[in-house]
Amino acid sequence: MSIVNLKSAEVPVRERRLGSITGFKGSAAALVECAKCGELTDSARSFSQCMGCSTSNATCAVALIQDSAVISHGPVGCAGCLHEFAFTYRVNGVHRGVGNPKQRTIVSTNMDENDAIYGGNEKLARTIRDVAERSRPNVIFIVTTCASGIIGDDVQGVADETEREIGIPVVAVFCEGFRSRIWTSGFDAGYHGIARKLIKPPRERQSDLINIVNFWGADVFSGWFKRLRLRANYLTPYATVEQISRSSEAAATVQICSTLGSYLAAALEQEFGVPEINATPPYGIELTEKWFRELGRITGREPEAEIFLREERDRWMPEIKRLRESLGGKTAYVTAGASHGHALLGLLKELGMRPQGAAIFHHDPVYDNESESLNSLGNIVRIYGDIPEYNVCNKQEYELANILHRTRPDILLARHGGMTLWGAKFGIPSLLIGDEHFGMGYEGIVKYGRRIEETIENDEFVKNLERHAINPYTKWWMEQDPYTFLGAESDD
Repeated sequence: MSIVNLKSAEVPVRERRLGSITGFKGSAAALVECAKCGELTDSARSFSQCMGCSTSNATCAVALIQDSAVISHGPVGCAGCLHEFAFTYRVNGVHRGVGNPKQRTIVSTNMDENDAIYGGNEKLARTIRDVAERSRPNVIFIVTTCASGIIGDDVQGVADETEREIGIPVVAVFCEGFRSRIWTSGFDAGYHGIARKLIKPPRERQSDLINIVNFWGADVFSGWFKRLRLRANYLTPYATVEQISRSSEAAATVQICSTLGSYLAAALEQEFGVPEINATPPYGIELTEKWFRELGRITGREPEAEIFLREERDRWMPEIKRLRESLGGKTAYVTAGASHGHALLGLLKELGMRPQGAAIFHHDPVYDNESESLNSLGNIVRIYGDIPEYNVCNKQEYELANILHRTRPDILLARHGGMTLWGAKFGIPSLLIGDEHFGMGYEGIVKYGRRIEETIENDEFVKNLERHAINPYTKWWMEQDPYTFLGAESDD
């Protein structure tokens, strides 16, 4: 089945392409079974407090390319959430081994009322020329916004015309926020643009090169791969246009989060013949072993993979056993994006802890290669058992606050900024680790376990905060079922 169509300027959103949803309450096992039987339906909310925007996620995919520039085509306010990528680029560069990261170029066309009436094509074209002259990038990405999408600006036409004029790729990324409730549709839009305009047909095959679709975590793969006689090619943070263009020459593609990497991995396999590692990312013992064995099989390095796994077991299993004794039976709650949230649930189970539930931002019943092996939630349920009170929730903080008020876990694990605030307000020790590579492999189980130990033990601050914090939600809401507004009439 053809999944990727690089002849089209736009990629179908996840609701249509994968059947993804943002509303569900029940158990993780029930959700997996519904998806398997084709009975998965989205539950609307009659009240929504907030949600993510695809424009931000599309920019996440393209802004951290070292020699890129990004133009937000819309009102200047739509670019307000994009500044974090310039900060992230510089702060995390040291962890990726980038000694002197280049300053990011992220600008806005600053559409106003006149542009909304008469169109913003001319302003966009002028901005592209200005950025090309001032910053001298090797690629310019245009991320669309609701304003430019609603008035119907010919973004693709402007991109094509200015590309011929300035002599570098100008890539239109169609990611208006109104397109999709699934914020991760923005990742797909960004990677679609990259696959269409930057990745070139292979000049040669590099049998030791492995593409890694990731966010911006620390460089753990270079050390691992060196022991397997492989090289890491990170996509896209800190890569250059040249690196990306030659990703078609790799022996395989791996992803640290199926939510993030599903589309680009499928595009590399379908359009350029680079196979995707058909295994869930390596969080927890069983999935780590399966992932490395699959990597070894595809690259012809099965003996090296077995030696690697044996050395990792010998080194880390004694400490994993100690952590299980220390943390066994303690309760936890998880809030995160889909695939990484599943990974955190697996890590908790691996440490002998008891997840009371999870608020996961969306759910993909399948990923783009349609392989059951990449069913990350299904694998967690199969290996570790069910997760009760599993809530698919697109960042509705009023639901999370209500749930934490009721469950009072020993610790709250989060993946995104702002969510741990709610645990702290209720005196719950809360842990946010932004490095998505932190929990990978045998070593990752140990590192996460130690941080959980430290967080639970050092709870004095959150206990004091609870006594003084003001809860913005009323007593009435805290007494309601947290899913009161889920499954009611849509708020569209």
